[in-house]
Amino acid sequence: MIEPTSDEREVEAKLRPTSLTEFVGQEKVVNQLNLILDAAKLHNRAPDHILLAGPPGLGKTTLAMIVAHDSGKPLRLTSGPAIQSSGDLASMLSALQSGDVLFIDEIHRMSRSAEEMLYLAMEDFRVDVMVGKGPGAASISLEIAPFTLVGATTRSGMLPTPLRDRFGFTAFLEYYEPADLVSVVTRASQKLGIEIESDAANALATRSRGTPRIANRLLRRVRDFAAVNRQPVITMDSVLSAMELFEVDALGLDRVDRQILTLLATQFSAKPVGLSTLAVAIGEEPDTIEAVIEPYLIRIGFIQRTPRGREITQHGIAHLTQAKR
Repeated sequence: MIEPTSDEREVEAKLRPTSLTEFVGQEKVVNQLNLILDAAKLHNRAPDHILLAGPPGLGKTTLAMIVAHDSGKPLRLTSGPAIQSSGDLASMLSALQSGDVLFIDEIHRMSRSAEEMLYLAMEDFRVDVMVGKGPGAASISLEIAPFTLVGATTRSGMLPTPLRDRFGFTAFLEYYEPADLVSVVTRASQKLGIEIESDAANALATRSRGTPRIANRLLRRVRDFAAVNRQPVITMDSVLSAMELFEVDALGLDRVDRQILTLLATQFSAKPVGLSTLAVAIGEEPDTIEAVIEPYLIRIGFIQRTPRGREITQHGIAHLTQAKR
């Protein structure tokens, strides 16, 4: 996968929409959030706690920022892996002001003790903190300011039911259709101050794996290619040449995707392979394969999960055969 640099993350931040009217795609989720935010304003209260679930790169962080912006309140950002004790969470919650929006990315990776503290904070806006140790230990109840929690997860099934049930609204983000991705590419090109032809925008959209983050990243690579080659407008030829250089094919598969398919088809003779074995074979972490690489290959029908492991399909084999011609 093409990893973003720090400069690219700054550009990504500039490309983020700042309101629901600017947000492209996810029409149902946008309409639902509009209702929730409008109702909160009507009743002069903080919006309900919101859970955003879906694959990486579909706009969960952007939607959290929009919730805070629309509410006119600050956004406090953290992540599940950063909250490894109830003390970490208590410190964070006690610093919140009334109406603040707390965004916890990858919320399913919080520690169990922090999760249990969050139950009470979400419902009653208070936390119980243990002071001291041993027989002299005492529990002190601390009031916290009313806040809105926005949680994001790529694995909603890993969230405990008591936590999931405390969210007033759960949004499930889905992969984007090509037409929406064309709009994403066109909007981003305008923000970057570059002109792109319609067929070139379509070509980028079909290579973006249904994900706006990837669409924006590929657009920047093509922009760089066009700039270096002194091309004032991004054309279809620019896209095809740049994608060939970065080894991204017509379906958006990159070198790692093809490596996985090739290993499954040849080295493992199209037989099921365990996730850990596959991870060792390509030199990637199992979590990366399961959460980032594999979902798209399953979605387009190139591999499948079986009780015995991952297995390449006939469609996957046919794609490899066609690519070699």
